[in-house]
Amino acid sequence: MYLFVINPRSGGGAGRRAWLRAEKRLKDLAVKYEALHTESASGAGRDVMQALARREKWSACVVVGGDGTIHSVLSALLASGAPLGILPAGSGNDTARSFGIPLELEAALDAVLDGASVPADLLLAGDSYTLTAVASGFDAQVAENVNGGRYKRVCNALHAGRLAYLIGILQTLITFKPCRASVVLDRQEQRFEDVWLAAVCNLPSYGGGLLIAPQARPDDGLLDVCVVHGCSRMQLLRLFPTVLKGSHVSLPFVTMLRGTSAAIRFERDRPAIGDGESLGRGPLAVRCEPGALRVLVPRAAGPGPA
Repeated sequence: MYLFVINPRSGGGAGRRAWLRAEKRLKDLAVKYEALHTESASGAGRDVMQALARREKWSACVVVGGDGTIHSVLSALLASGAPLGILPAGSGNDTARSFGIPLELEAALDAVLDGASVPADLLLAGDSYTLTAVASGFDAQVAENVNGGRYKRVCNALHAGRLAYLIGILQTLITFKPCRASVVLDRQEQRFEDVWLAAVCNLPSYGGGLLIAPQARPDDGLLDVCVVHGCSRMQLLRLFPTVLKGSHVSLPFVTMLRGTSAAIRFERDRPAIGDGESLGRGPLAVRCEPGALRVLVPRAAGPGPA
């Protein structure tokens, strides 16, 4: 029995459209399933926890939505032991992309019904689990601006989720001010001046395909940290096209770190996000939880660069 968790509002209505197509195919194939509709990512966790508790064993919990909806059900999945299946229908879909899950619905459904189950690490920040990245500073402010902006809905309607993030970058660039920050990685502290962002990554990409940590893998028991510091606004603006290919890692004002735990403290309060969802403001403490989750992927595929 499969539990499908549908966020019809994901991707500007892409979740609803994806489910209508998936449901028809499930019925054609006589697959046993239950459907749970949620109107928001924030409300999905509680409902999924209750639904999974009704049965001792599930074939999978399948999210029809985006990274934010996946984020909201992680704790429920850990409690039940059910593997995660994904029918990508969000604006970013970085989780699906990083696991080699097709963005085309029928192929993604094949991965759920006849795929392989692979282990995946999780990031734990406070009491919140994250699968893609925990980001703080400029990129988190971009996400806040995008989520609160009308242009995100317009971009989603045009199937241009990445464009929304690029607009958010330009919007945030005008007002954001860098400051000092410290990064403690496995108890070793490094201090940086004029820090724009610090992203603790489990997967290679976030923000709709931005390769912030191109070497990151969710099955290596490690987290990857990207710190952007000591650059001008113009240099930061020129950095973002390079993030599309991951070539920013060779720039002199980008520092890449790797370890099992990271603590980040900005001189000023900065927003933080996990899988695009708000984690509040203030210092961050993040650790890697190796192999905490299992994810259904196409056979012969697995975690890798986006």
